[in-house]
Amino acid sequence: MQNDVVVDSRAVAALKNLFVADALAMPVHWFYRISDIYKAFPDGVTELKDAPDYHPSSIMSLHSTSQGGRRNAGKPSQQQIIGKVILKGRDQYWGKPNIHYHHKMKAGENTLNAHCARLLIRSIIDNSGHYDCNAFLDSYISFMTSDTPAHNDTYAESYHRGFFNNLVNGKPKQQCGAITHDTASAGGLVSIAPIVISERLKATPLIDVQNLCQRHLQLTHPDAKLAAICTDYVNLIDQLLFRKQDSSITDILNNISLSSIGLNLEKLNQSVKQDSDVVGKRYSSACYIEHSWPATLYLAYRYYDDPEKALIANTNLGGDNVHRGCLLGVILGLITATSIDHLFAKLKDQQQISAEIVHLIAAAN
Repeated sequence: MQNDVVVDSRAVAALKNLFVADALAMPVHWFYRISDIYKAFPDGVTELKDAPDYHPSSIMSLHSTSQGGRRNAGKPSQQQIIGKVILKGRDQYWGKPNIHYHHKMKAGENTLNAHCARLLIRSIIDNSGHYDCNAFLDSYISFMTSDTPAHNDTYAESYHRGFFNNLVNGKPKQQCGAITHDTASAGGLVSIAPIVISERLKATPLIDVQNLCQRHLQLTHPDAKLAAICTDYVNLIDQLLFRKQDSSITDILNNISLSSIGLNLEKLNQSVKQDSDVVGKRYSSACYIEHSWPATLYLAYRYYDDPEKALIANTNLGGDNVHRGCLLGVILGLITATSIDHLFAKLKDQQQISAEIVHLIAAAN
């Protein structure tokens, strides 16, 4: 597939905005009351900020440190995963009330799932621009089990804990994906965009890319409902990446929304007064894909020509704004071919991330 400057610029902006969205929302990730966001940040979050010490909605103390899901007092002999296998040295922060999920992270730092997207990008670069599940898994396991964590995050989502619980109990690495109450969550789609972009730029047929993404998702998020949404997300990325310049963005978004979940974005946008009528009322702001996907599509439709305004709005709606924002950042970058450079420049690892994105696009061309 012959790539032009416009297509490449869309791809670069999409990936840059993924990491901006992650860092922007990090301080108020999983704040479930909008009033709590404005209590911690009176003007809302419009710039990259440190994670506050106090998290009013945190239930990290209820989460299991030995498997996916909630804490299970009935299995005291189960091997400890947090602190022993992954997140070494971070287990001291678990089990305490109101600890921030991203405890002590500083402005511009990316969360664990964004780091996993980066290691996926690096594995694709090392494989000449193609995705390979074994290469990803080897990188993932090495990264997560490092004696000195290569990131500053404190929290690992349920899927990480479930994966490594299965791994230490002898399951093959390709079969360690765990099923919990939140397997079908937006976080499972954070690493999809680099696969789609690199493979489609290398002219891999769309159906093959869809299958690759399904296999990748199965490694960590084995869920049929999430897999169906993943296919729709892949289709949206592809349509936006290769569209003609005069294509109607709103038509593309609305058609995907209608075919995916039967949601008419045009009618929804006309019927609501404020974003919280949709994200938080009509749809939960939580991670579950049946809520986070329509919320993401709504925000993309409403703010399709202004990535920064979109990501700020998403951040200040709270809930799983980090992972919802990663998807939104990709979509808005593809639409506008514009990255939010003044925020990207403030990311802690912006030089490394920029180089990784450049190398990914070069490997794909």
